[in-house]
Amino acid sequence: MEGLSAEEGEIVRAVRYFVDKEVRPVARELEHANAYPAALIEQMKGLGIYGLAIPDPWGEVHVSTPCYALVTEELARGWMSLAGAMGGHTVVAKLLVAFGTRQQQDRYLPKMATGEIRATMALTEPGGGSDLQAMRTTARREGDHYVVNGSKTWISNARRSQLIALLCKTNPRVQPTHRGMSILLVEKGPGFTVSRDLPKLGYKGVESCEIVFDDLRVPTSSLLGDSEGLGFSQMMRGLEIGRIQVASRAVGVGRAALEDALAYAQVRETFGQPIWRHQSIGNYLADMVTKLTAARQLVLHAARRYDDGARADMEAGMAKLFASEVAMQIALDAVRVHGGYGYSTEFDVERYFRDAPLMIVGEGTNEIQRGVIAKQLVKRNSVAP
Repeated sequence: MEGLSAEEGEIVRAVRYFVDKEVRPVARELEHANAYPAALIEQMKGLGIYGLAIPDPWGEVHVSTPCYALVTEELARGWMSLAGAMGGHTVVAKLLVAFGTRQQQDRYLPKMATGEIRATMALTEPGGGSDLQAMRTTARREGDHYVVNGSKTWISNARRSQLIALLCKTNPRVQPTHRGMSILLVEKGPGFTVSRDLPKLGYKGVESCEIVFDDLRVPTSSLLGDSEGLGFSQMMRGLEIGRIQVASRAVGVGRAALEDALAYAQVRETFGQPIWRHQSIGNYLADMVTKLTAARQLVLHAARRYDDGARADMEAGMAKLFASEVAMQIALDAVRVHGGYGYSTEFDVERYFRDAPLMIVGEGTNEIQRGVIAKQLVKRNSVAP
């Protein structure tokens, strides 16, 4: 595979085989039952998927970000929920590698690499959405502990994760607001409650929860890094890999929809010929593959920029924006290609159509992405007055 090492190419192929052999045969049944894919998650652990973002000396299968993006695409092609089951985990791993103390890294990363510890992040609040400046969750310092109060929502894997990277206010009075934010590495205990699982259009099987903190006490050593007030900038860097991951999920869903539509268009006949020969259907397929190929290249461009160590919020935002909109369009066009069967739960294209919107609103809405892109575009190309 172009741009990957031989070992990375083998990893992508191994995940593709896993998806074809183990995931696709059971995904429809699990998804319709909204059943947690425990057996598949265990197989993902065995493949080393939870350790892909964790380097030596803590992990054994660390890969480049382009390889990670392609692995994510393969998982989402099989069932987007599986890619969601490791997305936040990767963000937390990257946060620990980049900003954690050596004690924090040694404590968490080895078990995160094997999947023994699964992690997620908690940013969004019930009344805030993408407006992180409106955050109300606080952590008040008392001696050698923080006392956490507040709530978060849309937290994937909240019931099954053992570690949560919580963005909160350790100094609610400082201005601007983001300078009072910190990340705490929170483990469950008294005062931590998963209040409910949110019902969803798609993204089934993996829970998305609302969680409440009521005088949860965590040690001051849970502060990510050595200093308070750096949480916002730390999380913004973490969201770069998060948005690359969401964009890769979108490419995977779009690819699954295209593959199903292409196969169906070759076996379904009307007026004495396969329907792909009808110009209207052929045009759909041509547009689908063109947009999908462009989306994948944009994701890989963002992944390479991220690995270069340069600021990649603009590139990650462009990838997430474009790939998610493309996935939504391809999923809709796949329904059109299937005709009435595209509306039937006996075919997977209806699932792709329900899963695709998550990537448009998740990890920062596309409206937010446009603002990020425009701001960085002007900053990088400023015109002197």
